[in-house]
Amino acid sequence: MNAVELRARVHGLMSSARDDLAELIALRSVAGPDDHTTAECVRAADWVAETLRGAGFPQVRLLTVPDAGPTVYAERPGGGPDAPTVLLYAHYDVHPALDEDVWKTPPFELTEVDGRWHGRGAADCKGNLLMHLTALRALGEPLPVNVKVLVEGSAERASGSLAHSLGEYAPLLAADVFVIGDAGNLAVGVPAITVSLRGQVALSVTVQTLETAREAGPYAGPAPDALAALLQMLASFRDPAGNTNVLGLDNMTSWGGAIYAPARLREDAAVLDGVGLLGNGAVADSLWARPAITVLDIDYPVRGEHAMIQPWARARLDLRVPPHVDEAKAAQALVGHLNSVAPWGAHVRMERESTVPPFLARAGGPAYAALAAAMRDVYGEEPAQLGRGGTNPLCVGLAESFPDAEILLIGVEEPLARRHEPDESVDPAEIADMALVEALFLRRCGRVSPMAGEDPGGGGPGR
Repeated sequence: MNAVELRARVHGLMSSARDDLAELIALRSVAGPDDHTTAECVRAADWVAETLRGAGFPQVRLLTVPDAGPTVYAERPGGGPDAPTVLLYAHYDVHPALDEDVWKTPPFELTEVDGRWHGRGAADCKGNLLMHLTALRALGEPLPVNVKVLVEGSAERASGSLAHSLGEYAPLLAADVFVIGDAGNLAVGVPAITVSLRGQVALSVTVQTLETAREAGPYAGPAPDALAALLQMLASFRDPAGNTNVLGLDNMTSWGGAIYAPARLREDAAVLDGVGLLGNGAVADSLWARPAITVLDIDYPVRGEHAMIQPWARARLDLRVPPHVDEAKAAQALVGHLNSVAPWGAHVRMERESTVPPFLARAGGPAYAALAAAMRDVYGEEPAQLGRGGTNPLCVGLAESFPDAEILLIGVEEPLARRHEPDESVDPAEIADMALVEALFLRRCGRVSPMAGEDPGGGGPGR
């Protein structure tokens, strides 16, 4: 079967892919601790397990991980005893729908609008699971390589549960190549491979200046306002050009991969007319190569019509850490910065919520070359190298557990997908094209020179 025939098989499977995605989206497998979402996650795991059995996987099991929905594991031999093993990853749990009234379509019902399929999880990450399933179905039997499939139920809870269980399941998950289907392309029809993930430091900072709230009339002026102190501290995180400024962290590193056009970022991020983008240098520098801090929440005790001086104020902060920065040192720098800029002798208390290391993939290996070649065959152009704003602890754990393996991040997501936002959607052409990419990639891996980049049989570019 050459590439033209394989393309035809993929497109012939898209009706089934739509039906499957509709069933998956209808399962409200929201990451969360309550009994209802846990039951829905179990239903989703059962659906995935049964679908993989129907796709020809004789060995399917549910892995128990702490504080999470079940993780589905399946394996299927192929390609002979010397063939490499490729593990395909996705997750079935989804981000909460947030305010369902804001959605233009029902969040848990697949709805087609202007050619895109809408619904929570349509892209992240149920659409990526359908990418894997469509590629495997198109290849049929026998598979050119040994394939393992891992579909997680705790990714939207920072993947901590499964990542912490890697020691227990490492022998089961061992592979030569990990294809992490939890990323995407630069734009619809513009192929990309994600090569870095920023780490994260999350903490809360509380500033206190008074024992209790005081009325503004008698005391405003000399009495120190904790909310004003906190706002002054938060303002110190940006210089006049908008660059992130955390004392002790380099904020001028450049990105060496894809170019992200400012006009595209403005459109993708829905920046209002007349509002400028932040930072010196290229957009990609700020997005993927430099630290970035976001204020997630501000809290203070007295609200309403009364004019009161706030005794304390609290903010939750999110610091994104690029791959060249150690996350522990970044956390120390953030704490040191806050202590150094606190005004008026205000009392400062900090509580670290989480620290996640960044991830940097190996981009020069044979599997990467085979994947890039498959993308050229399908899209007709070289894939862009992207970073991603948030890390996946599972990638970090896999890199530590399997240092000789290649980890490749791809997927059907792109800026129009609006992952984690209302009106999430996927372009079905991305599912089809990325499924074809993955099928060609797996076939290349199964050759005698498994990842030498030889011609897979023609077919050329085109959508």
